[in-house]
Amino acid sequence: MSQTHDPFREARQKDGVLKCPFQGEMVPMILRHEDVRKAAKDWKTFSSDAPFRVPIPSEEAVRTMRQLPIETNPPEHTEYRAIVEPFFARAKQPDVIAKVEKLISGRLSEALVDDSTEIVDGFALPVQSHALTYLLNVPESEADTYIGWGMHVFKVTGGEFKKGTSLEDYLHAQFDRAEANPGEDFFSALIKATYRGRPLMREEMMGFGNLTFAGGRDTIIHSISSIIAYLGRNPAALEYLRADPKRIVHASEEFFRVFMPLTHIGRVCPVQTEVLGVTVPADGRVSLGWASANFDETVFEAPEEIRLDRKPNPHISFGFGTHLCLGAPHARLIVRSLLQAIVERVGSITILEAKPHVEKETHYQRPNGYESLTVRLTPLAG
Repeated sequence: MSQTHDPFREARQKDGVLKCPFQGEMVPMILRHEDVRKAAKDWKTFSSDAPFRVPIPSEEAVRTMRQLPIETNPPEHTEYRAIVEPFFARAKQPDVIAKVEKLISGRLSEALVDDSTEIVDGFALPVQSHALTYLLNVPESEADTYIGWGMHVFKVTGGEFKKGTSLEDYLHAQFDRAEANPGEDFFSALIKATYRGRPLMREEMMGFGNLTFAGGRDTIIHSISSIIAYLGRNPAALEYLRADPKRIVHASEEFFRVFMPLTHIGRVCPVQTEVLGVTVPADGRVSLGWASANFDETVFEAPEEIRLDRKPNPHISFGFGTHLCLGAPHARLIVRSLLQAIVERVGSITILEAKPHVEKETHYQRPNGYESLTVRLTPLAG
C-alpha cells in the first residue's frame, strides 16, 4: 500500500497542539481526532459566529459579507442551513447523478483520444464547474463563467488575495435576475426564502452564494487531481478497484481521508480559554486540524498507509457536528463517478508532468493537490 505524508505527527503525539502564526496572530491548531471532534461540537467555547475569521487566513480582504451558514452558531445556523439544504441534497437525485456520470464520461472520452491531458485546469475545473450547474439547477452555459474564474474565486494580485469582485458582481446579477423572473434555481430559491418570518436580505443571499462558490471549488479540484495522480503512480490500486467496483465506496472515503483538501478551519473563543496548555485570549482564534485528525494513529491503524479497503474509516474531512459540510453528497458523487468511469474505461494512467501544490507555513509544510498535473490516459483494451 502506498504511503502519504503527515507533517503533524510529531506535534500531535507530543502536545496535541501546534502553535501557528497567521496574520500576526498565534493560533493553536488542535491536532488529535478526539480533541478536534469535541471542539467542533462545543460551539459555545469555540464559536463560528465570527464573520471573515472562520477561514484561516481570515478573509476580510477578499469578501464583504458573512458566509452563511458556516459563520453562525445554533440556533441561527440550524435555521439558515435549512434554507439551502434541499439544493445540496439534489446530489442524491437520479437525474443529477445521471448528469454527473455523463459529464465525467464525456470528459474522459476527450482525454482518452489526446496524447496528454492537463488535469487541474483542463479536466477537474470544468468537471467541478459543470457539476455545480446541475446542483444549482442553472443553465449549463453558466459553467463557462465559473471556468473563467480559474482555480480560485478570489483573485490574486501581486501575491495577495483581493476582494473577489468577479464573484460578487456575478452573484448580484443572478439575484437581480431571479427577483425579476424567479425560477426553480438556487438563486430564485433564496429570493423566495424566509428567515424567521421575513424575506432574506440581499447581504444574507450573498453570504449563501459566496460560500457555495468558494467552499467547494479548489477542494473538489484538489481531490480529483490527487486521486488521478495516485492511480497513475499505483497501477495496482486501479486494478484492485477494477477487480471489484464495489470497492469504490470505501476507496473514495480513504481518498477523502488522506487527501483532505482543507487542512484546518478556525473558531473564535469568546472568553479566555485554555486549549491543551495554550492560553487563548478572549476573541482569540483556535484552529481545528482536520488533516491532522485524519492521521491520528490512535484512531487509524497505519494512518500514513493508503488502504482502499479501510473500514471503519471515521475521517472528518467533511467536518464534524453542527457544521457538517453541506457539499459532502456532491463531492462524494463526483469522486465515486470519476472512479467508476476510470475503472470501466481507463487501462492506465501515465504521469507526464506534476507540479505539487504545497502549503508552506511557518511550522509546517503540507502537500495538498497540484498546481498542474499532466497525464496520458490509455484506453482499457477490449
